[in-house]
Order: sequence, then structure tokens, then C-alpha cells
Amino acid sequence: MSTASYSIEDAQLSDLERIVEIYNSTVAGRQVTADLDPVTVESRIPWFHEHSPDFRPLWVLRIHGEVAAWLSFQSFYGRPAYNGTAEISIYIAEEYRGQGIGKVLIQKAIEESPKLSLSNLVGFVFAHNKPSLALLEKFGFDQWGYLPEVANLDGVLRDLVIVGRKI
Repeated sequence: MSTASYSIEDAQLSDLERIVEIYNSTVAGRQVTADLDPVTVESRIPWFHEHSPDFRPLWVLRIHGEVAAWLSFQSFYGRPAYNGTAEISIYIAEEYRGQGIGKVLIQKAIEESPKLSLSNLVGFVFAHNKPSLALLEKFGFDQWGYLPEVANLDGVLRDLVIVGRKI
């Protein structure tokens, strides 16, 4: 992916519709999210406001001005002792998958973590989502936990892998 062709910046509220559109494009595949039905923009407004550029950012990756992907940092477990750990989530629009965007966003998250006072990044990935697990492994994420059959996706029980990386 050419560095001249994209930018990564803090998401604006005006990006939320596209963020939700990208997220919803993954629901039916039952590989990326545990949501069973699409979410609404209105339902994601509180989630959007939980992010801030200097604590738990929400970034969009733009290609020629269009939001092609996004990455969010979420607080892990919601208690102050865990502030040095954040969960990252990456969602890429269908038409931009397979172009190296996931690599770009993970690298940026790792590089920016010290500025965000983060010493650990974690991800929660379905065990059957082999591409995401392989990508995270390439960036030094190891399996830190395994929760067997904790998700019921249309009657199919799925395992959840918790991956982590020290910064």
C-alpha cells in the first residue's frame, strides 16, 4: 500500500455512519463480530464518545478521502489498574480487504501505544478467524487465553482466542 495514498486520523462524528457501515458488513459472515444483527448509528454514538485522541483513540484510515477502515482502542476490563492495557479492534471495508491495511493499522497502534501510556495490547478473535490470528501473530501477538465455545453464532458454538502483545 503506497504511503501517499492514505492517511490515518482521529475519527470525527461525521465518520460514524461509514464506521457503522463497515462494521455491519462483517456481521453476516459470522467470523469477525459477535453481533448477530447490524447495529445502528444511533446505538454507536455512546461508544464513539468513549474514545478520545489521547486516551482511547478511534482512528479512520482514509484512501482518497474515503474511510476505508477503522481501528479502535477500548479499555480492558474497565478498572483503573488496567489502564495500561487496551483492546484493539480493526474493521476494513470489503472493497479494501487484502491490501495490507490491517498491517498498517496494527503497526500504527504499536508505534503510538507508548504515547497513549499503553504497555499491553490485546485482541479478542474467534478461533475460526485464521486470517486475523495470523496477522496479529506476525506482529508479535501471542495467545494469552482461550475461551472454548463461549459464542453461539446461529447455533454453532465458537471459541474465542485472547491474544496479547507487550509494548
